[in-house]
Amino acid sequence: MMNPRTLAVGAFALLLSAQSLEGQGRAQYRDFQLGGNLASVATLAGIAPSEAKMIHQRPALMQDLEWRPAHWMSQSITVQTDPVQQVTFSFYNDQLFRVVVDYDRQRTDGLTAGDMIEAISQAYGPPLTLVVKRTSTAAAAFEAESGTAISRWEGADYAVALFRSSYATTFRMIVTMPRLDALARTADTQSLRLDAREAPQREIARQKKEVDDARTSQEKARVTNKATFRP
Repeated sequence: MMNPRTLAVGAFALLLSAQSLEGQGRAQYRDFQLGGNLASVATLAGIAPSEAKMIHQRPALMQDLEWRPAHWMSQSITVQTDPVQQVTFSFYNDQLFRVVVDYDRQRTDGLTAGDMIEAISQAYGPPLTLVVKRTSTAAAAFEAESGTAISRWEGADYAVALFRSSYATTFRMIVTMPRLDALARTADTQSLRLDAREAPQREIARQKKEVDDARTSQEKARVTNKATFRP
């Protein structure tokens, strides 16, 4: 009789490897194609594009869209087996460049790092020899927040990393399109520089607006009170 852990690994691998069984490429997560636009991703996820959160507008439009598969498929049996808790899709100028998959702790309970690597390898091929990667400051900070990298997979148009949280037994997988990811990192850095450069002017504008609003309010109060005032 097959033990529960083996069944869990098998089910997990089946969900991930569906894309390979369908003869599609690896530059995707499940049916979500890297490089796809917000509208197509939102439609596939069954959520409104308007749910996307704008991260910044310049020098490039950056947006995040969150998806909880179990919530979306509330009437489906998949809710009972899907190990995913939340997926965050990130877009650079309306192109999907990153997918962050956070796994449910209960649905992955008992799975070892080796189990996870085995399952993910069925979708993305053999893992790389894990080495310390040189990344941008922004990328390094994002990965540090994700936990400890325990395995990586790469291809010409995709990169996958599996992380384990340092404070809880949870896993996170990040799937990226390297070309777009590099552009997004550059845009993030430039956006921070623009914000820092323009911060003093924005503060001056904010203070001026407060003064103008207070003056307008006082003038309205003066007109109203003057008309009704009786000594």
